[in-house]
Amino acid sequence: MAHIFILFKREFAGYFASPVAYVFIGIFLVLSAVFAFFIGGFFERGQADLLAFFNFHPWLYLFLVPAIAMRSWAEERKSGNIELLMTLPVSTWQATLGKFLAAWSVLGLALLLTFPIWLTVNYLGKPDNGIIVAAYLGSWLMAGAFLAIGMCMSALSKNQIIAFILAIVVCFLFVVSGSSIVLDSFKGWAPSLLLDTVASFSFLTHFEAMAKGVIALNDVGYFILVTMAWLYAGLLIIEQKKAD
Repeated sequence: MAHIFILFKREFAGYFASPVAYVFIGIFLVLSAVFAFFIGGFFERGQADLLAFFNFHPWLYLFLVPAIAMRSWAEERKSGNIELLMTLPVSTWQATLGKFLAAWSVLGLALLLTFPIWLTVNYLGKPDNGIIVAAYLGSWLMAGAFLAIGMCMSALSKNQIIAFILAIVVCFLFVVSGSSIVLDSFKGWAPSLLLDTVASFSFLTHFEAMAKGVIALNDVGYFILVTMAWLYAGLLIIEQKKAD
């Protein structure tokens, strides 16, 4: 655990030693407010809740999280620091976990800094704050799943732009698999079991329930499972490249 904590501190500080974290957090806060209050019709809805805010999170994460994740391994490999990292008394899984927790903490910080939006809805009405807390938890778990996919794609390539594009493509498939556009293309010829299976892979399907305050074990377990699976896949890729 000590090695993981040291790597975590190194990686977390690294985000703020460059403009990466500041730019990410700034863009996330601005876009969150714009989507919630203007595009999401927060005032027009006339309801004291933050659904207009959380409904756009999957689409914000689709582009912003890969931008954070693309540097995790690609930069290490391009600069040659990965060889130095692997000579340290840390295992690959410790390095992977340290990097993940650092980036996930940056995402968590970005979410925490949206508290003025929460204060605004409490000032204007009487929302169910339990629902809002559940939605924040769901958003953070979903961000972790996006991040794990992005880190795996970063492990595949030394080029950060390629890693960024690959992460967007894979994450996009996970987001839209439960959308009506995709499911409608299966209706009429595919059995209901197949439709349910395709929909079950969607981040939207699992997050929408949590955004409404429903913390179901299967939704929480899904995001944790996706995160662990992609982190493990990234670990295997790093191990393979290290062997090469």
